[in-house]
Amino acid sequence: MKANEIKVFCPATIANISCGFDVLGVALDAVGDEMTVRKIEEKGIKITKLIGQDLPMETHKNVAGVAGLALLLASDYDGGFEIEINKKIKPGSGIGSSAASSAGAVWAMNHLLGNPFQSTELVRFAMEGERLASDVAHADNVAPALFGGFTLVRSYEPLDIVPIPAPADLFATIIHPQIEIKTSDSRKILKTTISMETGIKQWGNVGGLIAGLFMEDYDLIGRSLVDHIVEPIRSILIPGFDEVKKASLKAGALGAGISGSGPSIFALSKGNETALKVADAMKKVYEQIGIDYEIHVSKINMDGVRPI
Repeated sequence: MKANEIKVFCPATIANISCGFDVLGVALDAVGDEMTVRKIEEKGIKITKLIGQDLPMETHKNVAGVAGLALLLASDYDGGFEIEINKKIKPGSGIGSSAASSAGAVWAMNHLLGNPFQSTELVRFAMEGERLASDVAHADNVAPALFGGFTLVRSYEPLDIVPIPAPADLFATIIHPQIEIKTSDSRKILKTTISMETGIKQWGNVGGLIAGLFMEDYDLIGRSLVDHIVEPIRSILIPGFDEVKKASLKAGALGAGISGSGPSIFALSKGNETALKVADAMKKVYEQIGIDYEIHVSKINMDGVRPI
């Protein structure tokens, strides 16, 4: 007998990872949403409970509802689903708030239906939630949320997601200054063209980062965490960004950059001890500036969305 209800953990994610705008992302283990999804006889999706954040409960205005409808439309299931959301990731934080809800909804629904859809298909459904949130159906957050670990979006048409291994001793530190930057707004300030010289630098870093992850070469990972395209523009929107980055590197981080569209700033480190030192260094910067913050230290989540 198949279960009619499931509760899941929906991980926060870091997208872009400095050099991989819209194509690289990684799932986190220390922070995420919780969702309960149950099958119902009535066709459609209902958001029946939403705590933690002030977000719409109307199906067509909620990313979980929109992503769920995309799956439901593609399935042969005659019924529907109810969704309860405990929203622990703040919208506009830069750590994949909308992606967690979108990915969690479609993963749970697929599980209750007996897993008729593959992970890449689930990414495409979840991307519809991202389209609602940011006007762009990007996959760099929902892919790692569903696959776990690091992921590369090799192609959008056709959608081609490549899982990337993570060294066992790699940890992430993320600080979220308590301001909100909407993804749609942060996209509007980006340039639409780059020079060949800049592109070559960026491609080298993307290749270097992926090679470093496969080879478990922490130094190569660190050397590759450089963004020549997006960070120089978006960092202007984040108070204290340069100071936080410098302090993180001084504390031993391999590299640091903007998490997603910001305002969160991430750093990758070898070992939990170094990641905690980086967290202390980040805290001091914002305490001196006088900006409230939340901070997370996390190992890499290799499972993605999972039952709890």
